[in-house]
Amino acid sequence: MPNTLKRFRASAFLRQHGRCIYCDKPMWLSGLVLFADEQNLTVKQARHRQCTAEHLCARKNGGNDTSANIAAACLFCNLRRHQRKAELTPEQFRVHVRTRMARGRWHL
Repeated sequence: MPNTLKRFRASAFLRQHGRCIYCDKPMWLSGLVLFADEQNLTVKQARHRQCTAEHLCARKNGGNDTSANIAAACLFCNLRRHQRKAELTPEQFRVHVRTRMARGRWHL
């Protein structure tokens, strides 16, 4: 990951108080094992909560690496958003995730 993107990711992580933009669950930037212990998760579960740089407007759609286009999302949510057949806006995906969470059908 380019250095600038790492800075934008870290900045978004702090701006969002270490929480995923979609599921609002805590994430980690470093210290996987410590995070797993603090959150009472297995290391495997905690890996899904790694902080990633989420392009709000995807690169394939002309989005670029700017602070305004980068949010912090957990690895699980980031991958799920971009694996969908039907593309959703960040707000639509957030609603989708929160609806699924309310039904107990998303990650921990």
